[in-house]
Amino acid sequence: MNAKEISLKEGKVKPVVDHLNDLLANYHIHYQKLRGCHWNVKGKSFFTLHIKFEELYTQALLTIDELAERILTLGKPPYSTFDDYIKTSTLKEIDTIGLKDTAMVKAIIDDMAKLIEMERELLTITSDAGDDGTNDMINRFMQFKEKNTWMLRSFVNED
Repeated sequence: MNAKEISLKEGKVKPVVDHLNDLLANYHIHYQKLRGCHWNVKGKSFFTLHIKFEELYTQALLTIDELAERILTLGKPPYSTFDDYIKTSTLKEIDTIGLKDTAMVKAIIDDMAKLIEMERELLTITSDAGDDGTNDMINRFMQFKEKNTWMLRSFVNED
C-alpha cells in the first residue's frame, strides 16, 4: 500500500510518518515507565495508583499498536526495535524502584505534557497533508491524556 491508494500525496505523507514514528518511540518509553510505576508503587496510595497505572499502560499499549498500524496504512514501516525507540525518544527512562508515589505521578504528568506537545505539532502536519484519518486518531490520543493529566494533577494537588 502507498499513500496514493488512500488519496494522499506521497510527499505530504513523509513528514506525517516521520512524526508518527517519533511519537511511537516516545510512547514505548512512556509505556515502560508506566509499567515500572505499576510494578513498584508502594505506600498509602498503592491500590489507587496500581490500578491507575495499569489503566494508563493498557491505553498506551493500544495507542502504540494504532500508531504502528497507521504508519503501515500510510505505506511505511514503523520503528520496531528498542534501539530505535531509545535513540529517537525525547522522553527518558527512569528507575522506578524506590521512587515515591508522588514522584511517579509527576513523571507521568511530565511525559503526558511532552506527548501532548508532540501530538499538537503532528496535528498541524496532518492538516497540511490533508490526512484527516491520522488527525482524528491523534485527537483521540490527546483528549485521553488531557483528561488524565487533570486527574493526576488533582492527585498530587498541582494547579
